[in-house]
Amino acid sequence: MSGVLILGIIVVAVLVFVNRVWIKNRFFPDQHRNYTIDDQFNSDKREREKEIDRLLSKMGKNGISDLSPKDRKRLDELSKM
Repeated sequence: MSGVLILGIIVVAVLVFVNRVWIKNRFFPDQHRNYTIDDQFNSDKREREKEIDRLLSKMGKNGISDLSPKDRKRLDELSKM
């Protein structure tokens, strides 16, 4: 009886492990899947604004000379959007 119980637990554990992606998608769906186009646009805009704020705060008191060339290029790209 005890051996059957242990075997059953092992089988259930293996099945859960193999189907973990399906279980995750079924019971914990991705919240971003139901976004409208406007929601996606606003989310992207907030992310751009956060990155711009991060770059501007990185500049600090010394100005643009505190930014690396990569950061300067990214700030230029974001300011053109």
